Amino acid sequence: MNRFDRYLLGSAAVLVLSASSAMAAGIWLYESGTPDMGTAQAGQAAMARDASTAFSNPAGMTRLDRSQLMVGLVGLDIHADFRGETAFRDLDGSIDTTGNGENAGSFTPSSSFNLVYAATPDLRLGVSVGSYFGLAADYGQAFQGRYYAQKAEIMTMGINPSVGYKVNDWLSVGGGFTAMYGKLKEETAINNSPLGIRNSADGQLKINSDDIGWGYNFGIMLEPAKSTRIGVTYRSKIDLEFDDVASMSGVTGPIGSRIAARFNNTELDLGLTIPQAVMASVYQQLNDRLAIMGNVGWQDWSSFGNIEVDVSSPSTSGNSTLDAHFDDTWHGAIGAHYRIADPWLLMIGFAYDSSPVNKKYRSVLLPLDRQLRYATGIEYTWNKDITVGFDYTFIDAGSAKIDQNRGPLAGHITGEFEKDYISAFGLNVNWKF
Repeated sequence: MNRFDRYLLGSAAVLVLSASSAMAAGIWLYESGTPDMGTAQAGQAAMARDASTAFSNPAGMTRLDRSQLMVGLVGLDIHADFRGETAFRDLDGSIDTTGNGENAGSFTPSSSFNLVYAATPDLRLGVSVGSYFGLAADYGQAFQGRYYAQKAEIMTMGINPSVGYKVNDWLSVGGGFTAMYGKLKEETAINNSPLGIRNSADGQLKINSDDIGWGYNFGIMLEPAKSTRIGVTYRSKIDLEFDDVASMSGVTGPIGSRIAARFNNTELDLGLTIPQAVMASVYQQLNDRLAIMGNVGWQDWSSFGNIEVDVSSPSTSGNSTLDAHFDDTWHGAIGAHYRIADPWLLMIGFAYDSSPVNKKYRSVLLPLDRQLRYATGIEYTWNKDITVGFDYTFIDAGSAKIDQNRGPLAGHITGEFEKDYISAFGLNVNWKF
């Protein structure tokens, strides 16, 4: 494979990597419409108050006195407004500032389902269905960073059967496995001009693929005192392999023709790793009205940043391992429950997640430098069998500055995301039977 082919292979790999990184860079979706949204997930692995513990910590299922079913709905209102410029120039010589202020976000609905079955006094069986990974970005066709990406999304949905067993009065254990379906879609413009001039007749690369990956999880629950619970959980990595035949259109000129000749209708294989994660939580009941809770956690995002890309066609083949320079992330949260009156429970919480990438390697597709979560919620006990809750979380993703240069065909883009936040609205119903 000659030097130009190696360059094209690297370019194709970066394009595909960009598609995945846009949604997944440090965004672990804690928000699934369950009651722990109200505390910014503080105490998630230790609360074990309802059927959502089937996902958050299967060991906690043993604390539930009856079988329970929870259904959760969540809406994510995503805002990511970019302001900046590229080194491309129009034919009149002016700097290209088109695409300024594009909102890459949208409103995305989601849902979750959790069921716990009380099989025996000490044994619980559970199943949870939902997603904890993935978002979407749509910058539009005219975005000035269109040679990095125009539109990209990775969506996942998983089913997680689990079992929990009460060993004694102070120790419970649990575990399960996950089958996860993932779908990857990406659209990226291809610059047909070799002169660094913004070309109004861009080509386009499209990728659309899906896969199923497998993982496992386990947890423990300690109750050293009646008012104190400690939970620790581990969730394994999940490998997804996206295979697709690259589709190109509108590719012209000497550069575009060379790219099309090598990679149009070429099979691209992309291997992504959803990170493994550890969470430790504590729940402390202070009195009949007030309880406090907290988390510390770790996620292995450095493994996600090493991407294997294989390219295969009659004219070109090769593989490339890309290092996106991801760092492992750390999580901390603190929250409280306050019983306002007998049927009403007020929740509040704050959480911090560190950045998966520092500013030296941040791109328009990696706008998050850290995440701050401000959350509140309220729960109403309808009767002895049914509770209803509403929760809201504001996720502040910072104002990440961008200074990215992938060469003359993609352009040197600089700027920042002036608005970079998510509003998450959750609604849940829990039924004991």
